[in-house]
Amino acid sequence: MPRYARAERDALADLMLTLGPDAPTVNEGWSVRDLAAHLVVRERRPDAAGGLVLRPLRDYAERVRRDVAARPFAELVAQVRRPPLWSPVSNPLTDELANTMEFFIHHEDVRRGGAGWSPRDLPAGLRSTLWRRAAPLARLALRRFPADVYVQAPGHGQLSTGRGGEQLRLVAPPGELTLFLSGRQRVARVQLDGPAELTQRLRGANLGI
Repeated sequence: MPRYARAERDALADLMLTLGPDAPTVNEGWSVRDLAAHLVVRERRPDAAGGLVLRPLRDYAERVRRDVAARPFAELVAQVRRPPLWSPVSNPLTDELANTMEFFIHHEDVRRGGAGWSPRDLPAGLRSTLWRRAAPLARLALRRFPADVYVQAPGHGQLSTGRGGEQLRLVAPPGELTLFLSGRQRVARVQLDGPAELTQRLRGANLGI
């Protein structure tokens, strides 16, 4: 069985070491060091990881992340590369489910943080896996958008979501849809057809979950 989460993790760790701690990422205000610290906290600090989704814990989680970010960079990347077996999100039973999309997105956050990048030619199995993750993400991220949004990944599937109204069509390969729907519209290569006001609004919407 392909281990896409492992492959994306290793490629991300290699790229982090190549670019260095101060290289930019797609995440506004975050360097590679900041992103590495985020991943370490997510996997190794369950006391703070809840702050990634629970607003009351966000200040504490950010303090922990900044403390972690102060560690030597090589140590941070080594911890990204080799998560603990006890981690709720990265043990052998949960790794592919919890981390394939996570590490694909963050790998692209680093790849696309600077100039000169282009989309990768992803393996067919990874494209299929990302579409299976992107479909429910689309329904969740766009459920309140004031339009009838038709999402299509050619060769993989299609769905309709949104609150209804005027029609928009969002078309892209699964990887690009994944980035767009996770709030990376600025760097996602997608085709978006519909009324200009709505397409502009969707490109600027806060879609991060």
